[in-house]
Amino acid sequence: MQILQTILVYIILAMAIGYLLKKFFLPKRLFNTKKETPKNCNDGDCGCN
Repeated sequence: MQILQTILVYIILAMAIGYLLKKFFLPKRLFNTKKETPKNCNDGDCGCN
């Protein structure tokens, strides 16, 4: 049982460090999932709605 707890602690620690690295140190453009649509505000359908 002690080995299982140790393995779980290291897995959770690795996940936490990975999250912090992703959140604060890696550029946000690597994880940009939003697709920007071109907006034509001069036309009748600007795509804003």
